[in-house]
Amino acid sequence: MKTIVINAVGEQCPIPVVKATRALREMTEPGMLEVHVDNEIAVQNLTRMAAGHKLAAKSEKLGEQEFVVSMEVTAPIGEAPLEEPPLACAPDQRGVLVVAVDTAVMGRGSDELGKALMKGFLFAVGQLPELPKAMLFYNGGAHLTCKGSDSLEDLKNLEAQGVEILTCGTCLNHYGLTEELAVGGVTNMYSIVEKLAGAGKVIKP
Repeated sequence: MKTIVINAVGEQCPIPVVKATRALREMTEPGMLEVHVDNEIAVQNLTRMAAGHKLAAKSEKLGEQEFVVSMEVTAPIGEAPLEEPPLACAPDQRGVLVVAVDTAVMGRGSDELGKALMKGFLFAVGQLPELPKAMLFYNGGAHLTCKGSDSLEDLKNLEAQGVEILTCGTCLNHYGLTEELAVGGVTNMYSIVEKLAGAGKVIKP
């Protein structure tokens, strides 16, 4: 499967979307389209553009100002419009919401079911029209941001779109996971309290 790489680093909206759409129009066989950008707004707009074309897409944060959005093309797009005004330059979709996760399972009863529900919950957060400003993981929730978590891809996708992913350092140390953190950064209780107090809305699964 051929991979086409578009370098849109340093380009401001709507240029990354325009470049990606042009590349899609030129793809006559299945393949992957990778678009490299340097800002979170471009990631959000490219992700929405891919959804508009019904393409499977994922985003990854490679560095402080380095992101890549990958789109899987299974069939030619055809004469897709060069720009889609509703998607081309949408503002930052992060709102005032903070998500607090204190367990690796959702609900009480079956832990097996709870794990599946939590995975579904974290995926659904990424589908919200207004993404959370931050997601806080503490106590048992610390396992979700570490190696082996079924939700790593969803959390990395959220991080690439500008959502701050933070895990309690004391909790990582308690569970012996300090070296296993695979997404986001480490935080402390003061910062957790500060972010919860400053949130416009907090949801907790």
